This record gives sequence, structure tokens and C-alpha cells, in this order.
Amino acid sequence: MQPTSSAVIRTERLSHSYGEGELRSQILHDLNFQVEAGEVTLLVGPSGSGKSTLLTLIGALRSVESGSLQVLGEELCGASEQARVQIRRRIGFIFQSHNLVSSLTVLQNVQLLLQLRQPDPQQRVRQATALLEAVGLGHRLHHYPEELSGGQRQRVAIARALAPEPELILADEPTASLDSQSGKDVVELLGNLCRNRGSAVLLVTHDLRLLNDADRIWRIEDGRVNRWVPDAAELAHH
Repeated sequence: MQPTSSAVIRTERLSHSYGEGELRSQILHDLNFQVEAGEVTLLVGPSGSGKSTLLTLIGALRSVESGSLQVLGEELCGASEQARVQIRRRIGFIFQSHNLVSSLTVLQNVQLLLQLRQPDPQQRVRQATALLEAVGLGHRLHHYPEELSGGQRQRVAIARALAPEPELILADEPTASLDSQSGKDVVELLGNLCRNRGSAVLLVTHDLRLLNDADRIWRIEDGRVNRWVPDAAELAHH
């Protein structure tokens, strides 16, 4: 695979297994794929296909065993824990469960991710407010998560993930608990915000309703990944 300067994620013959000895089971098999800056990339596949394992490797949450995995220009195969921590600080994470702090307001939840980057409390408030206005929640700043709909909570999670100005967003099933329109709205919003910043989005999902919202689609099955270009009938069906 020929490298490109805009690739934010690039793998070459990436493999991963769980267990030892006779119990060892290979989950990922010689993966070769890449994710480009300024694009929304979907990684689709059935449950148990290796999606979540791959996402934890890309997010530097797990050590890379075999092959090459370059994230934001850094090789993660053989990387130390300290090096992986540094990579994680450049990545924004969004999960299905939102993981918002229920005792904090929407504004306070977003400010949490700004504390290390912005020592000025007033500036943190301004930056968090601007992000929440960008995701359409400027009128909900002082509400608590339980007072929001599922789609609104996911928008807060997006604002929080974008707060440290990450170069890469990793989203794990962020639309699974949302209705069709809310899910499409969340992905469209995420894509627009990241394209404006030149960031990349890798969205792991089994929700094929999102096919039309992606710049690039990879399909993983039985631990093997291939580029997928759906035809018009497949796109129309979903």
C-alpha cells in the first residue's frame, strides 16, 4: 500500500490475537487500510468481526502485537505506554453511552476537557460555550444530562470530544441508541465540524443507515477488512 501524506491512520499487515497457547484466538488478520484527514470514514461489520478491537488499537488503548499501525504519524507497534499516552491526548473519543458526568451541567461537562489546555476559567467558559453553540445546544448550557434527549446528549459528547482540538475522532457506535434522523444528524454534524478543522473521523458502526454520510467505507468481517463502495441499490435500500 502506497503511503499518502494525508493519511491520519495507516495499517500494514496489522494482526491481533487474544489468549495464550491452545486458547489463543486471532481476531484481526493482516489488515491494510487507511483513514484520510478531513474525511468521515465508516468501519462497518457484524458483531464480533473485530471492530472494537481495532478501535482500541488505533486509540492507543491496547498494545499492538504484529504489523504496522501508524496513527497521526507515530508508529504504535512497539510503542511505550508513555508514547501511547501522548497519542491518546491527540485523539477525541465518542462512545454510545455518552459517558457524561450526571452531576455536572452541559457546560461543565465540556469544560472538563479544557482544563489541561486552558488555565483561564473565563476562557474555558467561552470556548465551551462556543462549542456547544456549534452543536446547536447554546440554549442548554446549564441543563443536566438527564434533562436532554439522547440526540442532545450525543451532541454534548461531540462538543466535549472536540474541546481539546483533536486531530482524530474515534467514535464507537455513537448512533446505536438514536432514531434514524437523530443518528444522521449527529454524523452530519460531526463530519462538518471536523472537516472545518481538518480533522479525521473514524466511526465504527453496524448501522448501515449511515452509508450515505461517509466519505469512505471499510467493511470488516472475520477480522479481515476491505474497502467497500456500495452501489446505488445498496445506498437506496439504507
